[in-house]
Amino acid sequence: MEFKRQFNQRKALRFRQFTRKGYALFACLGRVVTIGVLSVATLRSAAVTTTDTLSVVGGSPTNIADDDSPDKEATLDDVEITGSRAPLALGQAARMVTVLSREEIQAAPVQSINDLLKMVAGVDVRQRGPMGAQTDIGIRGSTQEQITILLNGINICDPQTAHNAFDLPCDLSDIIRIEVLEGPASRVYGTSSLVGAINIVTNDGKGKRSEVRVEGGSFGYLSSAGRLAVSNHALSANFSRSDGYQRSKAGALNSDYSGVKAFYQGAYAKEQIRLNWHAGVSTKGWGSNTFYSAKYDEQYEHTTKLFTALKTNVQCSMFNVQCATYWNRSYDRFELIRGDESKVPFNHHRTDVFGINLNSYFDWQWGRTALGAEFRNEDIVSGNLGEPLSNPYGEYKNGLNRSNLSFHAEHNILLKRFTLSAGFIAVKNTWNEMPFTLYPGIDASLRLGDHWKLYASYNASLRMPSFTELYYSVGGHKADKYLKAEEMQAVEGGVKYSSRWLTVQTSIFHHHARNMIDWVMDTRDADPVWQSVNHTKINTLGEEITLTSNLSTLNSHLSPFNFQLSYCHLHQSKDEQPFLQSQYSLEYLRHKVTTQLTIPLGSILSPLTTHLSPLTLTIGYRWQDRMGSYTTVDGEVRAYHPYSVVDARLAWNNEPYSIYVEGNNLTAHHYVDYGNVVQPGCWVTAGIKLTLGAFSSDGINK
Repeated sequence: MEFKRQFNQRKALRFRQFTRKGYALFACLGRVVTIGVLSVATLRSAAVTTTDTLSVVGGSPTNIADDDSPDKEATLDDVEITGSRAPLALGQAARMVTVLSREEIQAAPVQSINDLLKMVAGVDVRQRGPMGAQTDIGIRGSTQEQITILLNGINICDPQTAHNAFDLPCDLSDIIRIEVLEGPASRVYGTSSLVGAINIVTNDGKGKRSEVRVEGGSFGYLSSAGRLAVSNHALSANFSRSDGYQRSKAGALNSDYSGVKAFYQGAYAKEQIRLNWHAGVSTKGWGSNTFYSAKYDEQYEHTTKLFTALKTNVQCSMFNVQCATYWNRSYDRFELIRGDESKVPFNHHRTDVFGINLNSYFDWQWGRTALGAEFRNEDIVSGNLGEPLSNPYGEYKNGLNRSNLSFHAEHNILLKRFTLSAGFIAVKNTWNEMPFTLYPGIDASLRLGDHWKLYASYNASLRMPSFTELYYSVGGHKADKYLKAEEMQAVEGGVKYSSRWLTVQTSIFHHHARNMIDWVMDTRDADPVWQSVNHTKINTLGEEITLTSNLSTLNSHLSPFNFQLSYCHLHQSKDEQPFLQSQYSLEYLRHKVTTQLTIPLGSILSPLTTHLSPLTLTIGYRWQDRMGSYTTVDGEVRAYHPYSVVDARLAWNNEPYSIYVEGNNLTAHHYVDYGNVVQPGCWVTAGIKLTLGAFSSDGINK
């Protein structure tokens, strides 16, 4: 037997006996193992195991076979599932993880990752501008500050503010899957994972897949992108721009944008050492019309973000040691009056985040154990955030530096039908002299029969305040630099049914949070201002259900033919204070319904029109009802109203070419995701894509 080629291993290993335990040698290798010369009966069984593992890597919930064959131990591939510190196959994971596969990403009628996440029922995408201009994203009633955003497992959260967290350097063509962990995740991803985490996984060139794409459409939208992949290296670049969909009262463009991004990723593997690295840049400017203040309709913002990371994995006997070092830098310039700071000076910020984390795990008789630590330093220099600098320079008059140190431990018990994952994270932050505080968690899953799986979990988490929440005291805002960390305790239970063509999973959860940070306004004041405060306790009760049907498994001629329906309901309660108006914590999606249908029109019509066989239609529908209200420029308080959106994509996919037309908001409904920022009506995009080479959804060579 031998390692797969993507790990550059050629030395044959031979074994006399095999075992299905989670701590067995196959699992300890931390690799996918291919059976070479065995009896026909054994080879048939090995083929099933390999197929199951590929489904796990690809992450598509429509083709995962782990629940179809729970008696077979899933091979523990080197896939990082966001539910635990130690990598577990998705079939053994003790928490539900929503995974968007590459096929789903490519078929969706979207132009950005922000829009793509609208497909997940528990994710709240509050859009200020279309096509990825500016978006706030939360999970299960959270704000954008309370989740962790990861790029290939590296925390890229900006401690200044999370408003621009999705200014990513990578293009949609780089992504092979997106993992969404809903619920507290501090035990896994540290101090910003109060209510969940989103991990964006890109391909480093294993598939040698190169691509060129050009598209354009409504509102002067134009985008061009290219990706070059050679061996274990990949380089991509993207340019996009738009005139925007509205103008200010003075007649100037105020929702336009333009941006450039570039991303490089590489990998190296030899013997028991593997290296992965990435470097990227994203620079973008956009008209912010009334994004942050309803009184000014010519706001503007420009950001530049730099990302670097190096990950090392060393396999030594039964131990696997992973070390990651990263440095991210962000520049942010905000103009309340675009191009004119004679009345209101521009806000300038620069943040630097340096981190190093160590995670190790080993397999032994009683399961899989993970131990590790992380150090993260966050620094800002700014025109108005932080304490006065002793040596001011340029636009930077203030600054602040804080460090976070954490230690974690986790143990996973892997039995034939049962997985138990328990551990804790101990956190100390230099801000406000926070002492070491322990946040525990425990997750369990039980496989029943061939198709059913039960989940249950309890987790505690925290989130440190951002620099903006601590110090932003201009433009009608007053911050409190003594804010405490937010804390949450959550319980969740769920059940999943999975067969060859149908997957249904449902869960119910309860979050109990204290010291929640919010911007509130006391309407009793003659001249009210927005103040950052630690809110009282907030309780959230919610339910989710997702149904996914892959009809193409019943008839391969109908590939891809699938249907997905999701629903999420939330109810938040707290001590009501009618004279307080909130920006975040009292505004949440009480109801959200999403559905998506992909129809292989060409396959259905092929008996009559064979030349249309590559034709595919994807239709997406979303209905949501938001709680809360906002104040208009005229001082009128308005409640958010429910709205629905229909999107569609018609594509002719005939490798290496793909031609497509997308329509977003086909009902032309002018809805509001965020107060005083009206979204555009219908817009249409058309494009063409040329692909050279290909890799499967899991990033492994076909």
